[in-house]
Amino acid sequence: MLTRRLSSLKVGVKGTWLEDCLATLHEELEERAIRLRPHAWISSEWFSPANTPGIAIPFYLAHPRLMKLEKKMMLEVEGGAWSQCMAILRHEAGHTVQHAYQLQRRRRWQQLFGPSSKHYPRYYRPNPASRHYVQHLRLWYAQSHPDEDFAETFAVWLRPRSNWRTRYAGWPALKKLEYVDELMGEIAGKKPLLTTRERVDPLNELSQTLAEHYRKKQAFYAFTPPKTYDRDLSRLFSADPRHHRSRLASSFIRKHRARIRELVARWTGENQLTLDAVLDDMISRCRELDLRAVGPEQKLVTDFTVLLTAKTMHALFGPSRRKWIAL
Repeated sequence: MLTRRLSSLKVGVKGTWLEDCLATLHEELEERAIRLRPHAWISSEWFSPANTPGIAIPFYLAHPRLMKLEKKMMLEVEGGAWSQCMAILRHEAGHTVQHAYQLQRRRRWQQLFGPSSKHYPRYYRPNPASRHYVQHLRLWYAQSHPDEDFAETFAVWLRPRSNWRTRYAGWPALKKLEYVDELMGEIAGKKPLLTTRERVDPLNELSQTLAEHYRKKQAFYAFTPPKTYDRDLSRLFSADPRHHRSRLASSFIRKHRARIRELVARWTGENQLTLDAVLDDMISRCRELDLRAVGPEQKLVTDFTVLLTAKTMHALFGPSRRKWIAL
């Protein structure tokens, strides 16, 4: 299957669960009297181009077999659940509304969100404690760029029963939400300025193979773990010869890695593929140090999960820069 070209995958939005998701998005926009109805097409990844008010949806979401392949290759399926898909669609809808009504040209928009012309960063370092931004997609994505700040704010505003006035009471980010609420009331019922239905990089024009696609995607998340785990692992596990009959720590980690990886990814926002690289390195270090898992298994699982979470947060917000993931 990996030898197949993306262009040969005969999948589309129509007739799939994605069509229902898009219809739900249109209903939410209609309830707010926003006349724009973003069109959608299948491509290699999520994105919304500036020259057309539409949304590209990744191919793997259009077929169960492709979702399984994505899970196998990337360890997770971004947007694979209804709630996740809707969250991303609302975010992308924010981009389409911005482009369709050219909102970034407004002075107040620029004062609150910043210049849309700002160069997209290769890296960004979010502040998890900041109250100047809403929290919608993972990794505090609103902090990456003014356009993403607006899209995230719009998504929070659009989501039914989000209760954003109460949720963000006392936050500086509330000013942005109130502005979006005021701005959407102003454009309600008005025809978009940009109405093209162009499809950028549609799947049938992409010549790379699935193998090439995943090789590039995996390389993007590639991570060379620092060799700084020995002291922590030695505190958690035992190198005492008296415990030589106990289970190998490397075997213990392998047994629980999937569940621990999913938990840490959920609470830190880190990509599972990156976490898996860290786990591989920890397993290797445990093997080289001949460490043993001694004590109650559940306590060890809890302690190891805490250790991995701490290392992940240090990697995300420590002196090193984290990669920025484009949406």
